Amino acid sequence: MPNELTRVSLKITQPRIDAYAQITGDPNPIHLDAAFAAGTEMQGIIAHGTLSLNLLWRALARTFGPDACEGAEMDVRFIRPVRVDDVVTASGHRDDAEPDRYLVQVTNQSGEAVITGWARPGN
Repeated sequence: MPNELTRVSLKITQPRIDAYAQITGDPNPIHLDAAFAAGTEMQGIIAHGTLSLNLLWRALARTFGPDACEGAEMDVRFIRPVRVDDVVTASGHRDDAEPDRYLVQVTNQSGEAVITGWARPGN
């Protein structure tokens, strides 16, 4: 098993958020309506949490192949919101305490964690 997962990055844009909302059937205005989102505690549009989480699945697939996602386990926490124009990067390294799993995170362009947790590839 490699020590590190292959890093995967994505720039978050409003068209990407719009497309993700369409694909997932999640039209929550916190993701789509700037005026509405400005009046919430988030104080602006935020991306769907699972849009960033998807990068961790992609990192597993790029590291181990697509079959690694079948039967994979993941336990994560969403730490902070992701906003339009953020660049998020998924990464992970082997867990010394449990060498068959990886400590994973998604960070923004400032190096701040937006998602943290662990993942264990399947198959």
